[in-house]
Amino acid sequence: MSSRGPLLLLWVITIHLAAIYLYGRGFLLSRLSLFETASWNESQAFPPSHKRAVLLIIDALRFDFITPDPPHPPSQYHHNVLRLPAELTEKQPDRSFIFTSFADPPTTTLQRIKGITAGSLPTFIDMGSNFGGYSNLEDSFIGQLNAAGKKVAFMGDDTWLTVYPDSFAANMSFPYDSFNVEDLHTVDDGVTEHIFPLLRDASKPWDLLIGHFLGVDHVGHRVGPDHAVMKAKLEQMDRVLRDIVDSLDDDTLLVLMGDHGMDRRGNHGGDAELEVTSALWFYSKGQPLLHPSAAIHEHLAPRSLFPGAFVSHRSVQQIDVVPSLSLLLGLPIPYNNLGSIIPELFWDDKDGARFNQALELNAAQIREYLHTYRASPHGGELDDAWSSLERLWNMTLLDTSEPRWIALDDYMRGTLATCRHLWAQFNIVLITMGLILMTLSTFVTWGMWCSLSMGKDGWDDGAGRFLLRSAYAAGMAAVIGIFNIPIRHLLGTDALQPIIFSAALGAVLAGTMSTFPTFSISMFKSFPLPMILHAATFASNSFTVWEDRIISFLLLSTIVPSVLVGFAAPTSRLRYRILGFSGLYAACVRLMAVSTICREEQQPNCTVTFYASASFTAPPMPAVILSIPVALTLPWIIRRFLRISQSDKGVATIFLPYIMPAVLLQGSVAWLLEWAEISNLLNPYWFGPMRTSRTILGWGATLTTLCLGGLLWFTVPLCLQVSAKDSAGVSGAKEKKEVAVVGFSNAFGSPYIIFWCVPFGLCYVASQPAAQVALGLSAIALLAYLEVVDSVRDVRALDAAFSSSTPSSMLNMDTLPNGSASVSFSEITPLALLALHTFHATGHQSTISSIQWKVGFVLTPTMSYVLSPLTIITNTFGPQFLLGMTAPLIALWNLAPLPHPASYEQARRESVRAALGMMLYHSALLVGSAVTAAWLRRHLMVWKIFAPRFLNAAFSLLAVDAGVLVGVGLGVSRISERVGLLFGGPAFATTTRKKE
Repeated sequence: MSSRGPLLLLWVITIHLAAIYLYGRGFLLSRLSLFETASWNESQAFPPSHKRAVLLIIDALRFDFITPDPPHPPSQYHHNVLRLPAELTEKQPDRSFIFTSFADPPTTTLQRIKGITAGSLPTFIDMGSNFGGYSNLEDSFIGQLNAAGKKVAFMGDDTWLTVYPDSFAANMSFPYDSFNVEDLHTVDDGVTEHIFPLLRDASKPWDLLIGHFLGVDHVGHRVGPDHAVMKAKLEQMDRVLRDIVDSLDDDTLLVLMGDHGMDRRGNHGGDAELEVTSALWFYSKGQPLLHPSAAIHEHLAPRSLFPGAFVSHRSVQQIDVVPSLSLLLGLPIPYNNLGSIIPELFWDDKDGARFNQALELNAAQIREYLHTYRASPHGGELDDAWSSLERLWNMTLLDTSEPRWIALDDYMRGTLATCRHLWAQFNIVLITMGLILMTLSTFVTWGMWCSLSMGKDGWDDGAGRFLLRSAYAAGMAAVIGIFNIPIRHLLGTDALQPIIFSAALGAVLAGTMSTFPTFSISMFKSFPLPMILHAATFASNSFTVWEDRIISFLLLSTIVPSVLVGFAAPTSRLRYRILGFSGLYAACVRLMAVSTICREEQQPNCTVTFYASASFTAPPMPAVILSIPVALTLPWIIRRFLRISQSDKGVATIFLPYIMPAVLLQGSVAWLLEWAEISNLLNPYWFGPMRTSRTILGWGATLTTLCLGGLLWFTVPLCLQVSAKDSAGVSGAKEKKEVAVVGFSNAFGSPYIIFWCVPFGLCYVASQPAAQVALGLSAIALLAYLEVVDSVRDVRALDAAFSSSTPSSMLNMDTLPNGSASVSFSEITPLALLALHTFHATGHQSTISSIQWKVGFVLTPTMSYVLSPLTIITNTFGPQFLLGMTAPLIALWNLAPLPHPASYEQARRESVRAALGMMLYHSALLVGSAVTAAWLRRHLMVWKIFAPRFLNAAFSLLAVDAGVLVGVGLGVSRISERVGLLFGGPAFATTTRKKE
């Protein structure tokens, strides 16, 4: 049947998309890339120290994995296992050097490859390109080698071919798939297979040999660093390194490095200290690099302390590899480089003459880059900092001596710090455009919410008029936006962005001024104070960090008014129902709060319970034990709730006892097999069959819930049992036909729960065991809350009957206005909070490192660029989608289908209102996070706390938007149609056809 409710929701979603796009383009900018190529004349040429080099990257090799002085207490699994760098540094301190290397976030492989070859800096938004990479067009030492006619051999992580697709010798390039984190050995074995024939080839057909090992990174993602598998992998790397060193000749330089580190769980991507602290080792088998009498000033050789360690070590910036390796091979430093040479690698004479020459070349290269950048269209970014940079440069105009070296180093480090600061540059125009649309859309959504409750009759026609006016205004405003294209350079926008903003602004202004919605003072009677306070907390970094605990408190607080109503309920039945279900709701919320992961900022006041430990990503034993019982009992619990209203009939008799348990059981067993594998419970011989079984179970659960459950619900959605029997008339009158409808009182709500269970099954399969338990508790909390809301409405209906002119109506519960009350915003608030609480309870935080990459392999044993991102998105934002879908249940639960068509119209109208209320709450959170991120854009923690929270708010809102659209557009529409046909009769069907 035709309804404009879904179109109304789609209108709001469109404005959300426009606002998020414009704000994101203004807040998450990329830096300008310069495509000049470095070169030098004969007087500038720097003599190489080595003819060739071997560059080995052990992905996610953290500094403490190779240091001889690990933090305390040391781990038996990853400390003092890879020993060769420490041994050679102790024996040959003039040839072997270990450094703490600080990588620039985001700590994803593609961005780090660009950094360690070009010496440039990434930006926050660059992280997204790790899955859809693009080639590097900037100058790099790879390009310099090609330009010099030298050969580059490569083997390992195929991300290198994404960045440099045409740079490696065709007969010396051996790429391997990089995203299959469950494969711990194929890439490493492939690198080992191909590297030794090239090393031992007497003709030396290569000048740079790159080997990128992935096993350590994959072990980290799979089981974390504190696991026997990590020890075995590091032992393998130690053996490979020893063989490589034995195969080196005296003219070859060896460089070993990690592209980034890993956190205590083995993940990376953000800017936590453990994620950015990687290992770096230089080794020259032939000539010494450091003169025995060299006295390097401490200013030129800073030291740092690894977390938990007591001995400091030499530290460098990871991009310092670029100028150092380039000059050691006799190549020009890449044009965009911002790194500084490492003194120990050039101080091969007592006086440091070679170091001085290298330092001069390095400083000149950086100064030329700055001047070129300032002359570019984005050069104005440097205006505010230019005077301070020039002062630093003037300090270098001294005689060649140690003070000059320090001044040159200060200039280069000052330039690096300035560029890091500037490339968090923001487009205030686009940010303002986005904020205007976010704020106005939130205000208009609130207006729609209030207007639908005030204008109940003809709401569908009013929605139609609203949409037509908005479409007309958007079209007119888009034309105005076209005229802004000539001044887009002044605004800092592209040609499309003014049009998008103008069209969206015209639509929301038309909505604000339209007769639908009608604004009045009565709107403020339900002022959403908890929502406002929640959004305001994002102005505090501490509140944002501890948001998971705050949400738990708010959730429990929202049930207090219902508990107070329960104590004052006029009947014992209602009193017991309200208090009992409130207690069940509170218990589920508290148990969900037990499951948590910890942000870096929460340490040491937080304990990881979602995993077995902070450094082992296996599920905790309670989750393993509860996995199968939850899968089997949850469908029974849902059916038990439906039995309260006798609505466990119809499709529920098939879906809940058979289909849903099969789905949940397959999902649980698949993850239990994964747990058995990473816990080494079985012989490795069984790993292959177990991997195949997991894929089959994942697909079995997915197809069962979609094809079997979804199609069954769509065909027979209602949970009713209809029976007829003849009854004798009075005094011999003609017999009458009596029709009994079991499940009548919850005819709308019960089929919607079955519909909701279909995507619930998809999310369940994509969730790890602890998250599966949390999802089960969330479902029980939802049902308990719906019963609380229904009972509170009954109490208010009884109170209304008491105060009416006919208080005797209370004696007949059937005459009470069942479900006639409008949905209140206070009823929506707990569901909005429950969505976020479930997000945290399923092992997530507003941090990049909390993304559970391993779920990308639920449906596939290898990386799939379709299935893997889909399952990761489902795992991350599935809770918001699921709880967004539950909004219509506030309107539908225990809503009887008669009188008709009033009940049918109420179901549609109040479902749309409930959906708008859910969107309103999350939209307000988006506004709060966006405003604070923009206001605090120069705050020290903006990229660590405020920007990730904005991204979470944006994606959460879109997930909720999708959930309410599916819920109202498909679920409510289908159920209303079937209920209308059943209880409305032929007249209803005729009316429906006329409407359509």
